[in-house]
Amino acid sequence: MIRKHSFLMMVLAVFLLLNSSSLPSATAQCAMCSLNAENSTKDGNTQGKGLNDGILFLLAMPFLIAAGVGVLWYKKFRQQEPVATFPLAKEGKE
Repeated sequence: MIRKHSFLMMVLAVFLLLNSSSLPSATAQCAMCSLNAENSTKDGNTQGKGLNDGILFLLAMPFLIAAGVGVLWYKKFRQQEPVATFPLAKEGKE
């Protein structure tokens, strides 16, 4: 069972590595975002703060979801008893 999970994780890691290396790099941002970012710094406008808050909000959601999955995974596997790998381990305790 552990070997199966290890193999799946390794295949997923290789797939993500190969997939991310083939993506073209972005050299520009959309016109609206660049104009908003440039104009927000002029004349003391607070639009830049709103733009930054929006970016942080969008960035926080995947991390919160990952943290939730991690907590659920921890709670699920924390309650299981460890399996003895040595067959005589139980005999010595009795």
